[in-house]
Amino acid sequence: MSTVTNKKIAIVGGGPGGLTLARLLQQKGADVHVYERDLNRDARVQGATLDLHEESGLMALQAAGLMDAFVTNHRPGADRVRIVDADATIHLDDHTNENKDASRPEIDRGPLRDILLDSLLPGTVVWNSHLMDMKPLGDGWQINFQNDTSAVADLVIAADGANSKLRPLVTSIRPFYSGVTIVEGTVYNSAINAPAVHELLKGGKIFAISDEKTIIVSSKGDGSLVFYTGCKTDEDWVGSSSIDFSHKAQVRTWFEQMFGDWNPIWLELIDGATTPFTPRPQYCMPLDQQWESLPNLTMLGDAAHLMPPYAGEGVNMAMLDALELSRCLTDENFTSTKMAIAAYEQQMLLRFADIGGITLQQTASLHSADGLMNMLLLVTA
Repeated sequence: MSTVTNKKIAIVGGGPGGLTLARLLQQKGADVHVYERDLNRDARVQGATLDLHEESGLMALQAAGLMDAFVTNHRPGADRVRIVDADATIHLDDHTNENKDASRPEIDRGPLRDILLDSLLPGTVVWNSHLMDMKPLGDGWQINFQNDTSAVADLVIAADGANSKLRPLVTSIRPFYSGVTIVEGTVYNSAINAPAVHELLKGGKIFAISDEKTIIVSSKGDGSLVFYTGCKTDEDWVGSSSIDFSHKAQVRTWFEQMFGDWNPIWLELIDGATTPFTPRPQYCMPLDQQWESLPNLTMLGDAAHLMPPYAGEGVNMAMLDALELSRCLTDENFTSTKMAIAAYEQQMLLRFADIGGITLQQTASLHSADGLMNMLLLVTA
């Protein structure tokens, strides 16, 4: 018998990591439910494209038996990158590279979520379950939600993201500010609303780098694009700037000041975007974080090892977490859930120390005076 035989498992958070874990555990016959705060699967538009890596995200999908669905839904060509400068001059163009490495195929976040949701048993995901708090109940937990419902579980996995409410039950370790803040926006029907950027994008990605700043643009299969500006700011800039990010004119004024010497093509992103824009100060967990493993609670994804997005590892780490945690929990060599969780957390934290370090290096590198040259060296190495 595995450590989770006859145990009720609750996964709090229905992102790629949580849903992958649910699928993998159900394949082993586990009793698992996912508690997701969204009202339903169509409650909000999912974000940008994701590049899944062979050694992590794709390996998890393979173990989950979902590679055929992935192949059907992924977007060939969306992984092709153009690296440009502030003037939109192209310095590297994957679209002309016939030998492009295809080991990191792209899929939109929405279709990936649908693949995972459709793989689960009916009723696995309990929608409209916005976590309020969680309290010990015997050897397990009572999970309370904002809609006045609750659930009980023998084992809980926190997959509730960067602002996890469950993480403090595991550790008091907090993230530190990376020095960079992102402003995110979406342009629908980009061919009409941002035609010059749409043409430059060519169905793939753009990395625009200059003056210690970045703009990253990703196409989506529905004809929209998502963009992320990256700038060095004080940690409290979002509040101290007094910018109303639901007010396009205020965001445009900021953008003209911050990116004033960049080609006017980039203003299409602001003018064509829907509101509100979303500011995201970028945080990272300490690379040497450690804690005493618990017998009935653990974490995966951003809840466990939040880091900036500049190495493209976030979703891949979360899905690999799910794979490794599922293997530990269903490994008959472990005689208790605490042993299984400790084994998982040990390898997860070691992996994060490595990947998190690379991520911080790339975050600093791209937002340095030599950011463009550093990016070109990185992708041609």
